[in-house]
Amino acid sequence: MTTFDGRRPHRKHSAVNQQPIRLSAALTRGVLDVDVHGSRVAAQALFGFAERRNPKRAFLFVSKVLGKHIPVKPSVMEDTYQALAAQIPADLPGPVLLIGMAETAVGLGAGVHRVYSADRADSMYLVSTRHPVSEHLFTRFEEEHSHASAHLVHEPVDPVLSARLRSARSLVMIDDEASTGRTFVNLHRALVAAGVDQLERVVTCVLTDWSSGALSADLGASVEQVSLLSGAYAFTENPEAALPQMPETGTVAIGEWPLDPANDWGRLGTCGVRDTLGSGVTVTPGERVLVLGTGEFVWKPFLLAERLERAGAEVYFSSTTRSPIALGHCIEHALSFSDNYGLGIVNFLYNVAPGQFDRVLICSETDAQAVPRTLIDALNAEVLVDGQ
Repeated sequence: MTTFDGRRPHRKHSAVNQQPIRLSAALTRGVLDVDVHGSRVAAQALFGFAERRNPKRAFLFVSKVLGKHIPVKPSVMEDTYQALAAQIPADLPGPVLLIGMAETAVGLGAGVHRVYSADRADSMYLVSTRHPVSEHLFTRFEEEHSHASAHLVHEPVDPVLSARLRSARSLVMIDDEASTGRTFVNLHRALVAAGVDQLERVVTCVLTDWSSGALSADLGASVEQVSLLSGAYAFTENPEAALPQMPETGTVAIGEWPLDPANDWGRLGTCGVRDTLGSGVTVTPGERVLVLGTGEFVWKPFLLAERLERAGAEVYFSSTTRSPIALGHCIEHALSFSDNYGLGIVNFLYNVAPGQFDRVLICSETDAQAVPRTLIDALNAEVLVDGQ
């Protein structure tokens, strides 16, 4: 195994905004006040607000660079991966385990890993998931406030990756945002209890960090927190506001359309993923194209979007999601439809209106027949299936 020789510099990016600013959003169930302490990207260009259809938590920070709830150019997403990876300490003892959190951050984590692993051959990437793809479950943990609270972490099938997981000396946990840091604490404890017990360094890596350093109280001085923006928030709830009805989206099961482990991109661990999806797709310069991932299946679709953008098209990337969000604030349009895994749950697509793009490519890790016809027809879309 190649070991890290320390040549990669640990680059520090100075913050664009060092002056605290306050932002506020009036929601149906209360008022959300945010204090931005420091940011490497202008706050309004990095995130906005929305309201969850979730009685457990009313508010949502919506990323404008993630490619999940708002379509984003792949080049902008790549800049984000570069900026975050540059802040991860270069001197982490290896092996280094990077974990992306389902479902929102599995693509973000893959992008950060791609950048970081260029100089760290002793790193691996693994995701938490809501989809069983193997009989060998390594551990599970909870995200208490989520619409889908259960997370699974699978045992890698590759014996080299399995050994690297268990012998990891550094852990990098990647998510779109940290509000209290509780989910990171839950993941860390689950991994240690399952046998990842040689950790010396822990890093949390997020776009927006609202935890105000709370993680050090649970994980100790060994934890480092990196982000593009840090701050704090306070939510003043209206006790008279009615709680919303939340659709059932927390299912953790093998659906009618099971996944092929041979096409795995991170649930079973990886050191890198080949760009093979839609290898025959061509575009014309200036063509306005949306590449649409489905649920957790976002990294291979992103690689396709990146390739088409380099070919000269005006490409945007987004994804369907389980997350139920109300219209308003950053959510200007919503489509709902059945999931493409055959779980019988509702999925959503936000801020993509019919006719908005010249061409829409829906990317799926399940059979084309599993992709809901209502979504295909609404967007006049083509379907690309991984492995076909």
